[in-house]
Amino acid sequence: MPDNNSAGPTRKLRLLGGIALTLFLGGCVSFSADGGLSTAQTIAYTELGKDVVKITSEAEAVGIQQRVEDLLKRPLSPDSAVQIALLKNRGLQAAFNELGVSEADYVQTSLPPSPTVSLSRLGGSLELEVERQILIGLFELATLPARTAVAEQRFRAAQFRTAETVLRLAAETRREYYRAIAANQQVAFMQQALGTAETASELATQLGESGALNKLEQAREHAFYQELGAQLARARIEQKVARERLIRQLGLWGRDIDFRLPNSLPALPARIASAQDIERRALERRVDLQALRHDLDATARQFGLTNATRFVSDIELAGLSSYERTTALLVNDNGGVEVERDAIKRRGLEVEFTIPIFDFGAVGVRNAQETYMAAANRLAERAVNVRSEAREAYLRYRGHYDLARHYQGRVLPLQKRIQDEATLQYSGMLVDVSQLIIDARTRILSNVDAINARRDFWIAATDLKAALVGGGAGSGGEGGGQAVAAASGGGGGH
Repeated sequence: MPDNNSAGPTRKLRLLGGIALTLFLGGCVSFSADGGLSTAQTIAYTELGKDVVKITSEAEAVGIQQRVEDLLKRPLSPDSAVQIALLKNRGLQAAFNELGVSEADYVQTSLPPSPTVSLSRLGGSLELEVERQILIGLFELATLPARTAVAEQRFRAAQFRTAETVLRLAAETRREYYRAIAANQQVAFMQQALGTAETASELATQLGESGALNKLEQAREHAFYQELGAQLARARIEQKVARERLIRQLGLWGRDIDFRLPNSLPALPARIASAQDIERRALERRVDLQALRHDLDATARQFGLTNATRFVSDIELAGLSSYERTTALLVNDNGGVEVERDAIKRRGLEVEFTIPIFDFGAVGVRNAQETYMAAANRLAERAVNVRSEAREAYLRYRGHYDLARHYQGRVLPLQKRIQDEATLQYSGMLVDVSQLIIDARTRILSNVDAINARRDFWIAATDLKAALVGGGAGSGGEGGGQAVAAASGGGGGH
């Protein structure tokens, strides 16, 4: 007859194995072909019109380098600079690797718990005992779908944060691009002004030798020329620094850093973007908000899991199998010795679970509850800030556009007219050198400010885009040429 006592545990073990196999086949997650980069690639193409690539082999690196070299054959545009940065910046590649780590954690969480197998053997001269044990964590097995769902939401949040890294790199590359071109433009203008001042200084020397210009006026012309030389040197320092900052964003080195830039900033657009529904657009498109939403969903699922399992924190099921053999020496009726062997097989199940009898799970539930509320408050705070950031970015965008148009249409034409009239009156001996130098200084300041105003507009346009889709807001474009503008007023005569 079959042993009913042993058949029962055997059926239970088979049933447990079937459940574990079903969960394994139905709940496991496989690695994606793109390393989880699909979200970042979609957002980069939709918002930037660019593509991002994770470099995983030497062949891919060679192909990327060839593509970058093709882009560098022409003077850099804002779009080509962004594309090069997305392909060559190593910090971005590190972010892609970190996303791969997040995906590995997600896949690991989806796997059923590994069983623990133990074997023991005890033997003597006449006895042998063998015990086998398979230990499976039922608690981990039962909560596997819930834990996988939590891990999935955390991985989705990591995907959107990687997309935010892409957008941040693109935005900062554009800012440094415009700063570098503005620095070049300032140097070019200062060189032109220095050439004019040098000619005036030489003319003053000749007039002094003929007695037509006194020593004081000669000294003023020479001093103005030397001041412009110092300001040009300062502008060249800023030019080199701005270029190096752009190089770091692009991730270039070696011969690739000898790229060319346009001679001037792009012209101001004829029309600018509208502020209509700007807050709604920011709330719908910001990738950092989407990442926080996935964080909140993961925290909510974790809170539900903690609340459902508050009274039992761990369950383990052990399948036991033992084999025991004994040997006995017996003396029979004839005085002889007989060997008697007896074998015993046992099978069974053992369940072990932990009950938090001192707090009944209250500590874990409170921890999960506070964690959830913190995530909810962070999301609410970010939503409020996103609205304000969008409004602020548009104010800067509109303000810098109006300012740049004012310099372009009003200030510079007036300064040119003043300079032309002053030169005519100086030629007719109607004004002295001091007034001519004052007018020249004012015109230099106005031109530098006009360059800075156009630079600030394009940086503000970049900040507005970042405020709508993500990637971090800039500082409003201040800096760079401001030192040159301030220096131009030093040593003045008014």
